[in-house]
Amino acid sequence: MTHTSRLLLTAAASAVLFSSCNSNERVDLRQKVDEYAVVKLSSPLMETLSDKDKQVLNLFRAAAVVADGLFWQQTFGDKALMENLENQAAKDYAMINYGPWDRLDDNSSFVEGYGEKPAGANYYPHDITPEEFAAFADPDKNSQYTVLRRDESGNLKCVWYRDEYRESLDRICKYLEEAAMITENEGLKNYLLKRVKAFRTDDYYESDLAWMDMKDSNIDIVIGPIENYDDKLNELKASYECFILLKDEERSAELAKYVSMLPELQKILPCPDEYKTFVPGTSSDLNVYDAIYYAGDCNAGSKTIAINLPNDDRVQAVKGTRRLQLHNSITAKFGKILLPIGRLLIEPEQQKHLRSEAFFWNVTFHEVAHGLGVKETVNGKGSVDDALKDEKTTWEEAKADILGLFMVCNLIDRNEIPLISKEDAITTFIAGLVRSVRFGTASSHGKANMMCYNYLKDNGAFVRNSDGLYHIDYAKALEAINSWAGLIIKTQATGDYEFAKAYTARNAVIHEPLAADIANVNGHTIPRDIRFDFIW
Repeated sequence: MTHTSRLLLTAAASAVLFSSCNSNERVDLRQKVDEYAVVKLSSPLMETLSDKDKQVLNLFRAAAVVADGLFWQQTFGDKALMENLENQAAKDYAMINYGPWDRLDDNSSFVEGYGEKPAGANYYPHDITPEEFAAFADPDKNSQYTVLRRDESGNLKCVWYRDEYRESLDRICKYLEEAAMITENEGLKNYLLKRVKAFRTDDYYESDLAWMDMKDSNIDIVIGPIENYDDKLNELKASYECFILLKDEERSAELAKYVSMLPELQKILPCPDEYKTFVPGTSSDLNVYDAIYYAGDCNAGSKTIAINLPNDDRVQAVKGTRRLQLHNSITAKFGKILLPIGRLLIEPEQQKHLRSEAFFWNVTFHEVAHGLGVKETVNGKGSVDDALKDEKTTWEEAKADILGLFMVCNLIDRNEIPLISKEDAITTFIAGLVRSVRFGTASSHGKANMMCYNYLKDNGAFVRNSDGLYHIDYAKALEAINSWAGLIIKTQATGDYEFAKAYTARNAVIHEPLAADIANVNGHTIPRDIRFDFIW
């Protein structure tokens, strides 16, 4: 057992054989498990692979399994404590949530003996306070790739991931090195070897550059400590995850033209010119993939359907980002969740505008929007991330949501996006907001969507008709899209943390009419999200 695995809520260890709902409210855990629709994750693209490609994929999967175990250590501790639960529904739900806390219900506990999830998960000592973290003088505390531990005297110390997780990382490196020896794609080989070096040094810059240069591989792996959503103390520490992906060459070719348009899209953002000085790189990819395996952070709770990486601003400034749309996952979420929600809540005359193609474009340009806007504050407060602190991911997700819709509507006007209308994009987006706010306030995405929903509603983008169904005013919706985007960019550009914090507190709230809508959706047994049956 690793050091991290021992960092558990010891009060719960004696309760591992007993499972129940939260003491405040009895919950049918089997029903909660069933709220995640099972999707058999596969792809017809598997049939196009060579024998060597399939060998590489098998090694990728072995590495992904190790990364999955690392995330268990980071977010909870010893996975066996959940695997040994006698209540099968509790065990199943713990596997979905990577622990005894419900990620789509504000991290409420559903296993007896476990209290609130520590804000810092296992990235910090459970008894750490924000004040103690602030007073700790070691600059390494601010690295994404250190954990904080206590020494023999109880004082804080930093431990690099390469040391904390050495045994597991050695195994991942072994699998990736073997894959590099087999693959015939030079770009993939270079990336894998540089990623191995990154795991051993906690310096991911060169491997991120190599991944950006990997343009012609039909198989891909995204693996490492990447996102920081799980760290609710500082939104700082990176969580291990892995995607294994197959490139859809035909669909990707259809998106290629948009990459060259990124600088132009930056210039048309609905905000003052002083907030548009960032110039996005045009080495960015905008491609379509099928996912065949998820592990770790991306597999916990709600499932990722698009990727926009690397997160490193230095890489983005030089080469942009790669934006990977996971077509099979997007299609599954639309059909199983978004479309049924729209048919339940939106007036019949406007339901024709609920379109899978619109959902695909909204998701695609959500990821594009992450690479646009402002990265450094305009008033000397440093980077947007540093200035907005624990609000940074909520506001970044809100920006991506609304700027994505802004760009889709703009490109439809230019006849650059075929087959859908602005009405399709807006209607599908609003139904998608209801889908996302069901994720709750524990999720930055959920909070961002609550703010967006309330802003659009308060500015007349939609009202309820006499039957209580949504009627969308498309002209007012377009005005609200512009003004909401402008407010977000201004908040980021000025690094106005106090405003951001207060605004989130007031507006990342589910008011009674929306709560009734969510209850209606839940009453019709529409899934909240999906979970995967990996058939490969």
